[in-house]
Parts: sequence; structure tokens; C-alpha cells
Amino acid sequence: MHFAKIIYNSTMRSITFITGNQKKADYLAKYLGLEVLHEKVDLDELQSLDLREIVEHKVRQAYEKVGKPVIVEDASLEFSCLGRLPGTFIRFFVDEIPLENICSLIDGKDRSAVARCGYGYYDGTRFEYFEGKLDGTVADHPAWERWFGWDKIFTPDGYEITRAEMNEEDYEKTYLQIKPIEKVREFLFNI
Repeated sequence: MHFAKIIYNSTMRSITFITGNQKKADYLAKYLGLEVLHEKVDLDELQSLDLREIVEHKVRQAYEKVGKPVIVEDASLEFSCLGRLPGTFIRFFVDEIPLENICSLIDGKDRSAVARCGYGYYDGTRFEYFEGKLDGTVADHPAWERWFGWDKIFTPDGYEITRAEMNEEDYEKTYLQIKPIEKVREFLFNI
């Protein structure tokens, strides 16, 4: 178990974020403004294009394993010309296919895309789901080598560059559009 250090509101209890990625835990703690415990737990991956279904499955399973209130996250990147694909399978695409090849999959087609992120909370009785989204396009070619996964191929609406090319201020602005952290924060501070 890891602990992300941030300002702690003593009236709010801590929450356990189930992720194997310390950076995700640090970001969540930063934006929630409360204590976030971080645990890596092996979970069965539900295969579905329904982000909410995947998040609910993960969060209920995570709760069964750790026995305390938990939050999980999952993401999706949908290419309009491919329906909802790669969608929730984007992580597998990024792990298995060079980003250049992912971009070329839709050459000559509509390049519009939607990035989504879903968070789920479960405390053994109450399930809550929060979703954020950001419209954009798939770049013709990957750009740069910073930030995370598909940031190198996704250009948000209103920008001419991929998320990987953005300065920190614009990156965080788009991060907070995709990730429904404010909704999660509001919920956690009112339970």
C-alpha cells in the first residue's frame, strides 16, 4: 500500500484508490484534496465496450478484496469511424500496436474521437458512477514522448496539438475535462 501525500481535510476520511499506477494515485490525491490510499489489486478484466459496466464490475470486485470503501478508474478512447472501438480496449491497443499504426487505422476516414474516463465508488452498499468526456480527433501521427499512453495521438477540440505536446497548464485543463474528479470530490465531501 502506498500513500499519496496531500493536504488532508480532517473531517473527511481517507479513500482507497485501486490502481497499479502511482502517478494516477498522486494526481487523484492532488485534485481531490484528501487522503488517498493506493493499493494494487489483481482484478478480473470484464470485456465490454460499456465503460460504466466495466467500472462497476471492477469497483465491486475491488471492495470484496480490500473490505473498505474504494474508488476505481477506467478509460475509453472511441474513434467515431469505428463505432465505440477501440473504446475501453484502448489500453490493449497501445500496449500491442505501435501508435503510428493506430493512427493509420483510420487514414482517409473521419478522425473524430471521444475520450472518456469513469470513476466508480463502492462501500459495500452504495455504488456511485462518475463520467467525464472530451471530444477531439485522432492525430495523423503520434507526437512527442511525454505524458501517458494515448495522449500522443489525441488532439482535444479547440487545440491544434496532441495532449502530449501541451504545456502543463493546458494538459491539466484537459485532464480535468476527461476525468470527473470534481464530481467525485463533491460526492466524497458530502457522504
